[in-house]
Amino acid sequence: MTFIPNIDYTLKHDICTGCGICIGACSFGAISMIVKQGRFLPQVDVRKCRNSKGCHRCYDACPGVGVDLVGLSNNNINKDDLIGSFHSCYVGNSTDQNLRYHAASGGMVSQLLIWLLENRMIDGALVSRFDKSNPLKVKSFIARSKEDILLSKSSKYAPVSFHDAVKELRSAQKGKYVVVGLPCHIHGFRKLEKIDKNISSKVVAHFALYCSASRTFNFTEYLMNERHIDIDKIDFLAYRDNGCLGGIVVKGPGVDFYEDYQSYSHPLRSIFIPRRCLLCIDHFGELGDLSFGDIHVGPYLSDKVGVNSIISRNQEWDSLLNQAVEDGVISLKVENVDRIKDSQPSAKMKKGRNARFIFLLNRIKMVTPVYDYKINKVTFLDIVKYAMNRLMQFIGRHRKIWFVIPLIKSKVVIK
Repeated sequence: MTFIPNIDYTLKHDICTGCGICIGACSFGAISMIVKQGRFLPQVDVRKCRNSKGCHRCYDACPGVGVDLVGLSNNNINKDDLIGSFHSCYVGNSTDQNLRYHAASGGMVSQLLIWLLENRMIDGALVSRFDKSNPLKVKSFIARSKEDILLSKSSKYAPVSFHDAVKELRSAQKGKYVVVGLPCHIHGFRKLEKIDKNISSKVVAHFALYCSASRTFNFTEYLMNERHIDIDKIDFLAYRDNGCLGGIVVKGPGVDFYEDYQSYSHPLRSIFIPRRCLLCIDHFGELGDLSFGDIHVGPYLSDKVGVNSIISRNQEWDSLLNQAVEDGVISLKVENVDRIKDSQPSAKMKKGRNARFIFLLNRIKMVTPVYDYKINKVTFLDIVKYAMNRLMQFIGRHRKIWFVIPLIKSKVVIK
């Protein structure tokens, strides 16, 4: 019999995404979540773990070890190497102008969830919000009202673990729930649903958010320190507020700060990214029923209020999108798939550079995530890029050498 490990294997080889879904997969309460080196990481209590008895549910649900993007995707007539399997592509926004302005891009995710809840099509949504006890930390929960959804609106440029929400879902009575998360979160839920009927019977849809890479908690800590903002005085933090791309908003006693998104985020994008993000090839959330993101390209560059691109991946949710249009809660228009791709240059990087990173590490016998997407070439430039990214990440993990960051961070021209 082939031995299958627990998620200590994922941690040992530094391929953990920090998604927290392994905690929901464990039937024995053997896994907890800690914050280490600016990330959420699981830890296993060997006294409770039953891996030696043949249990490997945490490993089976782990997205860190990889996922079959093609095998688990919807079987649609439209297929694209970058976007994956899809039904239609759109551009749209919430018709609630206040929500549209204060949610990242166009407020589509929040608006659709509110509409679904108010029409009793779902009983809740697994989302994330800032922790009430610590505005720099992010907490997952099940939103069951419009007020809950509004608490979760906008982007979180910080680690998000779904261990709280998935435990809440497991104990919930029968109902219909939507999972909203990054591609790695969706990968984990889709794998968990294959082995857990209790979870699969409750999840009716997955809303995926485009993702170029996550950020560690150190990212926000560095930002606040560089801008001389006392972390202990922060009452409110939003990474993407006040318009389409928007910017970071920080409020508290004696604190009222704003800075454009591109200005604060882009110069630091390589420094506070977890290593596992260098080995992810899914930008568009290929396993979602609907995928959402920015479309800061072409005619949409002039939009300062908020606009989303949306990829529908099956007929059911495509029809519900158009029903929401008929109910007047969102606006929507068909968009060309090439424009959607052009708006997300990181997608090519993930299916290209990151896939070559995986190939490179495999050649030197290092453990990597396994996807049903193959590439069989690597260049010397890829080796240099991987080494440079790892150097940047080393700096981001060690506060004592943060003094070099102003010397190495890139300059960004605001458009």
